[in-house]
Amino acid sequence: MTQSLASAAPSREEEQFIIMTQTPIGRLIAKLSVPTVISMLVSAIYNITDTFYVAHLGPSAAGAVGVVFSLMSLIQALGMGVGMGAASMVSRCLGRRDTQTASRYVSSAFFFGAFIGLCIFIVGEINVDRLMRWLGSTDTILPYACDYGHYILIAAPVMCSAFVLNTTLRAEGKAFFSMIGMSTGAILNIAIAPVFIYMLGWGIRGAAIAVLICQSISLCILLSFFIRRKSVTTLSWQLVSLRWRDYWNLIRLGSPTTLRQGFASLAMALLNIKAAPFGDAAVAAVSIATKIYLAMRGIVLGIGQAMQPVAGYNHGAKLYDRVREAFWVTTRAGTLICTAAAIVLAVWAQPVISAFRTGSEEVVVIGVQTLYFFCAALPFLAYSTYVNQLLQILGQAKSAAFLASCRQGIMFLPLVFILPHYLGLVGVEATQPAADMLTFFVSIPFLVHFFHKYQYTRKALSTKRRMKLVYLVLWRKLHRWKHTEM
Repeated sequence: MTQSLASAAPSREEEQFIIMTQTPIGRLIAKLSVPTVISMLVSAIYNITDTFYVAHLGPSAAGAVGVVFSLMSLIQALGMGVGMGAASMVSRCLGRRDTQTASRYVSSAFFFGAFIGLCIFIVGEINVDRLMRWLGSTDTILPYACDYGHYILIAAPVMCSAFVLNTTLRAEGKAFFSMIGMSTGAILNIAIAPVFIYMLGWGIRGAAIAVLICQSISLCILLSFFIRRKSVTTLSWQLVSLRWRDYWNLIRLGSPTTLRQGFASLAMALLNIKAAPFGDAAVAAVSIATKIYLAMRGIVLGIGQAMQPVAGYNHGAKLYDRVREAFWVTTRAGTLICTAAAIVLAVWAQPVISAFRTGSEEVVVIGVQTLYFFCAALPFLAYSTYVNQLLQILGQAKSAAFLASCRQGIMFLPLVFILPHYLGLVGVEATQPAADMLTFFVSIPFLVHFFHKYQYTRKALSTKRRMKLVYLVLWRKLHRWKHTEM
């Protein structure tokens, strides 16, 4: 009897499928978004506090964090790109109940990500001085940037592997495990960074060592979920694919994330370069304001990351109404949060920037003005972000890659050369918000086209049912007409 009950009980994979395809959309996204938003918030707070700690060492040190942040964005671009490529395949495979294929993609992506990180370390370490100058370092910032960047390069393989596991856990709908893995490392970093920087007297090098240690801890925690069979998929070197097509799928489907994060790295470097003629205070101020803006974008991304596995599962199960509902529920929530945050940040801009005690009043003045520009663009950020995330998770690689390239690439690159040339420092401050506004308008036709495509598919599949309804309506009208005539 016990044996028959055990066999009747749903498997882990079946139970997760039921949750993702039958739970009401609002409740499901709310449940999944809590851990993803917490994870992104903790990560954003870590970025801000890291800048806060280092800013006490002076404007040059604060500028160095902004310079090396471009390198970290590049590492994140490649790691998350491979991870999102796997996530796109995993969520749809699990929606089709193909766990074996999903596990193959997870295992292949993990080792592929580690290999990419190792390549970044080797190439970056050989050219560290040149790399820091390419990323916008001035002569006074360079020594700090090299000290910080050396340890970030060592951490590259660890970071890439951790990003892969983090994104694939979210794709399974295991957002809580993802949160535990990434947030634990970030919280530890917040705690131990001041010890290394001030108490041990390691300065900016201490901040980088703290990053290396805490990223390694995050990777170990994420790995433990797969080792202890807490995940839906399996991670094993024996499942690593030898087919080039699988790796092409990882690169192709992950390209929107790689482009988005890669252009973010390039955009930050170009902003540093354009701000450098106005002094280290300008570089530090733009870096601080950007980190605050990225904290809000982290919340937006966190909500969108909760929407992605819901869309992926239900698309794989051909429940297209739930996919569309998931998008609009997410967009309404994200836009409301962004609008509220824009108002709060605009009102409290000076106290927020002043909290980063760099010892320079100029940093505060420039930072406040930069933050005002970001607040103007914030209400439009959620929609364009979620259109991009939806198209990516559903395998629309070309459209998603184009939209991912807009915000800090196609729209940003012309503006970063035009606006500073004509408006000076104000042009540097306004470049990213202007690019975000343009990306919002470009995203609208992409979503309209995509929804129209799947609306047509559903109608084609339900033609027989629609004809029955037409006949029923005509019969009722005829019956009513006869009754009226009598």
